[in-house]
Amino acid sequence: MHAVILREHGGPDVLELREIPSPEPGPGQIRVRVVYTALNRADLLQRAGFYPAPPGSPRDILGLEYAGYVDALGPGVLRWKEGDPVMGLVGGGSYAEALVVHEREAVAIPAGLSLRDAAAIPEAFVTAYDALVVRGRLGPGDTALIHAAASGVGTAAVQIAAALGARVIGTTRTEGKRRSLEHLGPHTWMVLSASRFADEVRQATGGRGVDVVLELVGGAYVPESLASCAHRGRLVLVGLTGGASASLDLSLVLRQRLEIHGTVLRSRPLEEKIEAASLLERRILPLLTLGRLAPVIDREFPLHQASEAHRYLATNTSVGKVLLKI
Repeated sequence: MHAVILREHGGPDVLELREIPSPEPGPGQIRVRVVYTALNRADLLQRAGFYPAPPGSPRDILGLEYAGYVDALGPGVLRWKEGDPVMGLVGGGSYAEALVVHEREAVAIPAGLSLRDAAAIPEAFVTAYDALVVRGRLGPGDTALIHAAASGVGTAAVQIAAALGARVIGTTRTEGKRRSLEHLGPHTWMVLSASRFADEVRQATGGRGVDVVLELVGGAYVPESLASCAHRGRLVLVGLTGGASASLDLSLVLRQRLEIHGTVLRSRPLEEKIEAASLLERRILPLLTLGRLAPVIDREFPLHQASEAHRYLATNTSVGKVLLKI
């Protein structure tokens, strides 16, 4: 099979298309013929040497999600048959024509959902739902502050919050991205030119603050996000593109009885990854089928242009997901 191999850590040019042996499924596993995968910020970090693959995942093949067809069954597999369309999350290895996963990690692609759209769903929508609803307990009538709203996770989070009946305040860094987000609904959009925004958020909420913050930036955003919270507000930290350090006023956390949660999908053990697949299947896909959620795709590249796709994602101009067509 063909796969994009991480030759060494460095810039986009360290990615090379090579022919390697196809993986064979073991007991309880299926092999998936990958048709589409999607890029994530974690791919760029791993390529640069800052985010190693978790144990059990390929160290030299990037990619955290996939959509394709089952093309081989390991011993004892009962849930699938060859040719079934599936999608899901992996710890790595989806920049390739085939990958192997546990049968319970894969999720059936509903009729009417294309493989292209399916590839843009797992990482963004599971991350957003897990953060907002499972960790942040967002519900009807609440207000969510969603940073990096034009990102894959951000566009998914805006839709999930709206589908739950919550009010959305979304932030982005450019006016062009703000305009590109307007199709997601008449939400409150803020263009942030600096890392100070708490006063603006409180003004937009009549001084109350927000119930949940989806913190996809980190760094200097975190203290402002905490200052944007209402009494008993919850901040869920998912991304650190703005840095891994912040200076916090802990007295604010005490006075306001705030909660800070950190979460990551990639390094979870198998049983928790199976739970994530179940979350996608039971909670997210029904909303997609009803048309209340929809993946946002910026553009796609062929697999052999993975380096160009990485360069494009690094420009921070994309809105929604960037795909690789295998």
